[in-house]
Amino acid sequence: MVKRVEEHSFSVEMKSEHSVRRMSFLDKENANILIEGFLGDLKEVSLVEGLMLQIEGANGVLRIDITREDLKGCLDVKKAIGFGGEQQ
Repeated sequence: MVKRVEEHSFSVEMKSEHSVRRMSFLDKENANILIEGFLGDLKEVSLVEGLMLQIEGANGVLRIDITREDLKGCLDVKKAIGFGGEQQ
């Protein structure tokens, strides 16, 4: 059995360059990259086979390799900490 790599890959698939606001290297020394755009009206949010969060909008699709357990753990932590990042 192949062990899943815990790097949480992602992809962004846009239907048109007009939906991409900005794509730039913010800091060439550290290789930071910013990708901004508009998914548009949400059509569907799903967890494909319990392994990939897929957010589909009118203008494109965002996919993130993350399991249901990873999401639940992160959401539970955020709920405990609170919206502003401070402990309640």
